[in-house]
Amino acid sequence: MSQVFRRQSGPFRAGDRVQMTGPKGRLNTITLEAGAEFHTHQGFVKHDDVIGLPDGSVVLSNNEVEFLALRPLLTDFVMSMPRGAAIIYPKDAAQILAVGDIFPGATVVEAGVGSGALSLWLLRAIGPDGELKSFERREEFSTVARGNVEAFLGASPENWSITLGDLTDALPTVTEPGSVDRVILDMLAPWECLDAVSLALKPGGVLVCYIATVTQLSRVAEAIRSTGNFTNPDSSETMIRGWHVEGLAVRPDHRMIGHTGFLLTARRLAPGTVLPELKRRASKSDFSDEDVELWTPGALGDRQASDKRLRKTAREATRAADAAKSAAADQ
Repeated sequence: MSQVFRRQSGPFRAGDRVQMTGPKGRLNTITLEAGAEFHTHQGFVKHDDVIGLPDGSVVLSNNEVEFLALRPLLTDFVMSMPRGAAIIYPKDAAQILAVGDIFPGATVVEAGVGSGALSLWLLRAIGPDGELKSFERREEFSTVARGNVEAFLGASPENWSITLGDLTDALPTVTEPGSVDRVILDMLAPWECLDAVSLALKPGGVLVCYIATVTQLSRVAEAIRSTGNFTNPDSSETMIRGWHVEGLAVRPDHRMIGHTGFLLTARRLAPGTVLPELKRRASKSDFSDEDVELWTPGALGDRQASDKRLRKTAREATRAADAAKSAAADQ
């Protein structure tokens, strides 16, 4: 039986999330509810005045102030959804889809799931015929992620699963050897999971690591090389600079989205293949295990959100999911 997901277009309905933009560009995201009101310093807007309007309409407050009503794009949603862990920004998610060559029908593994931002992008890319297997060590994060995905889609996709536990131990129990097309690792120490990832990936499959610091980048790159199971890794970072364009006033914005993380990619070699050795210049390419540990100590200092904050975030995500599922069921 096919699933019922939240509509991405058409007239607004109760349960839909709507962005209300005021005259000064201030944006608020609300969930439509029959009989409710959206209050601002410029008066209030009745939700009933929005319900039934087409996407991209202008509605007046009781003080005759105009508000633009639009459905949030996925980019908008992930930037405003409840967070149990730091999210992967849209600029990096877009690059992951590109450099990871995520395609419809692919079997994809991601670890960890965080707050579910990347999960939403991956589910959209693989389509209904693909399969996303997410792994998360903390149950609180998985609850937030599941709530966020259900809030945006209006249901929990049948082709998505979340497995609790360490990827190294859990991956072999969920996947067959050589059955996974793509693996995306967003974790503190991805080098600890390379043996399990090597076993799960198909020959030619793509590994993508999202890494926060240069020390982690160095360590995982050398760990990938040392396995002998992958091509030489490529690394990059993505930065976005907007532009102010009004008439002849054209200039770069004063602020930009700079460094958020590094992306490192490598492809799985066929079993038994020996990668031709690259010629390198004499440099700091020679190092010992002791050097690596000094450069990236095993204790990486994982920042932990408080239990109280996680419980609150989980409740917010679950409420949004329940409202979205209820709206989708009424369609």
